[in-house]
Amino acid sequence: MTSIYDANGKNVPCTVIEAGPCVVTQVKSKDSDGYDSLQLAFEDRKEKHTNKALKGHFNKVGITPKKVISEFTRFEPGQVRAFGDVLRVDIFVEGEYIDVVGISKGKGFQGVVKRHHFRGVGESTHGQHDRLRAPGSVGASSWPSRVFPGLRMAGRMGGQRVKVINLQIMKIILEKNLVLVKGAVPGANGSYVIIERWK
Repeated sequence: MTSIYDANGKNVPCTVIEAGPCVVTQVKSKDSDGYDSLQLAFEDRKEKHTNKALKGHFNKVGITPKKVISEFTRFEPGQVRAFGDVLRVDIFVEGEYIDVVGISKGKGFQGVVKRHHFRGVGESTHGQHDRLRAPGSVGASSWPSRVFPGLRMAGRMGGQRVKVINLQIMKIILEKNLVLVKGAVPGANGSYVIIERWK
């Protein structure tokens, strides 16, 4: 992350996202596929790391293989792109709001205090020398004699698809295809995200 100053002189924390250039590698329509969508590809991939199916797919467009392929179904009818078009950050406008989708950081197996924000047993007195971060009671007595499904317990945390909504675009750097978004986005540094425009 970084930070910039807005028009009022306020320091605003921002995340820098490289959002292009993205190539339209496939255009789906209701006639041929049953729905309308655009398939976009981003960032070059080495030939030796590309299988024959992907090579054939990209050869139709006449471009080098790409690492990331994503499909978008929500777009304005007047802005339907053609096969092989290149989308850059100029499709966005400074000040507009977007949603960002990504895979959150994986944190491994975590306890209930970190995973579900439990407070623990609480008091460190009355013999609670090793129960400060314990989940506490989880079951009932003779009935139903089991633990109900969905009870919040320790387990794997993170590594899930997360959407952060209503992020404002603070600045656009056209020559480098960079978008500065106010606030944080899901995922680690260098990970891939999907930007969705909403109106």
